[in-house]
Amino acid sequence: MRPDSRPRPLPFKQESLMDEIVYHDRYTGEDRIEKVYGDKALRWTYGTIAGRLSLSLVVKRTLFSHWYGWRMDQPKTREKIAPFIKEYELDSDEFVRDVDEFANFNEFFFRKLKPEARPIDAAADSVVFPADGRHLCIPDLSKCEGLFVKGEMFDLPTLLQDSALADRYASGSLLLSRLCPVDYHRFHFPAAGVPGESRLINGPLYSVNPIALRQNIHILTSNKRCLTQLETESFGTVLLLEIGATCVGSIQQSYSPGETISKGDEKGYFRFGGSSTMVLFEPGRIQFDADLIENSRQHRELYARMGDHLGNRPANSI
Repeated sequence: MRPDSRPRPLPFKQESLMDEIVYHDRYTGEDRIEKVYGDKALRWTYGTIAGRLSLSLVVKRTLFSHWYGWRMDQPKTREKIAPFIKEYELDSDEFVRDVDEFANFNEFFFRKLKPEARPIDAAADSVVFPADGRHLCIPDLSKCEGLFVKGEMFDLPTLLQDSALADRYASGSLLLSRLCPVDYHRFHFPAAGVPGESRLINGPLYSVNPIALRQNIHILTSNKRCLTQLETESFGTVLLLEIGATCVGSIQQSYSPGETISKGDEKGYFRFGGSSTMVLFEPGRIQFDADLIENSRQHRELYARMGDHLGNRPANSI
């Protein structure tokens, strides 16, 4: 079984803090309810006065997430692995290592998968999802109507901390991929090319769960993040961002800057916690898949796995 199993189809999408989180499963064609790890704590933190106070004073701070990441490195946390796999019905046959070989929960969390578990779409003109998760796209940022909150969108110059880049991508396209704690937590290159150095943009560590984003969409532009430029032949310069979140121990880059990479090669991984990645394309460089566009238009995330087709180069692109 896949992450977030035991869902049930629903006829509606979430609109308020207390509603269930609903996403569309590409593989079953159904709308599903997300089974949220730490759901009660999230709703308390972002939905009560006491919770928001603790968020401001403690939870959003890097030290708290580093402490939690350190906890997940302790040998005793091995005890959490088997119950977690059972609770979220993960497929341990996909893992490179046997479950008994993980020294702690963090090692299990950023586990590697067998190549056959995540085949890479082979079409020459395709781009693939960089991570397992729930995805939203914006085909044209200049016409954006919002992601999780209708009519409210994050600020591109703030996100990139580079006014020239923000101008260059102002009418470009964006993919946002949200990884839950139950997901495979390595992120990959969506296209072949040559990546540059990763630039760290420091910030706090708020949750990137929709429960939090409905309260403040600007979390996506303020959280700690890493920015990498990927030079490609078919898609121009593609911007790759990894966004930290509450309880993310760290963002680890495992690629070598300046070396040619293939589509689907590993770029890095998140240590414990839910996280997000973003991919930005220059104007006219990408045509997103129809199911991704349609669900995003309805402000509903699409669940898809790393390596699957997310779009292709338009026929009339440069």
